[in-house]
Amino acid sequence: MDFVNIDPAAVAEWHAHVYYDPDKTKDAAARLRERIAHAFPDLRIGRWHDESVGPHIASMYQVVFPPARFGAFVPWLALNRDGLSILVHPIAADAWSDHVVYGVWLGERLPLNEPVLRRNRGRD
Repeated sequence: MDFVNIDPAAVAEWHAHVYYDPDKTKDAAARLRERIAHAFPDLRIGRWHDESVGPHIASMYQVVFPPARFGAFVPWLALNRDGLSILVHPIAADAWSDHVVYGVWLGERLPLNEPVLRRNRGRD
């Protein structure tokens, strides 16, 4: 596995991918989404993806946040995720490294479509 130390100051932004099952846990994901919007109104919450998109095999939505909000948002998310799996990763290197090498899982680690990520290595 490739691993290069990166200065945290080089991180442009962070993404949190909140995964859910459209038939079983979308209500929990919707409640969490509302709570995120209320507690962190300055963060950008992306649209719902009930189908596989990019490297994300499971349904998800994304929350984009600046490095300055990491210390408040990620601990809150870890403690308030309602059993959902969440991948938190930086935008720092390339798609594969950001998701696979530097990503941090809250809850169960889910599979990613790594070939999609590998095709995007070296791209922003």
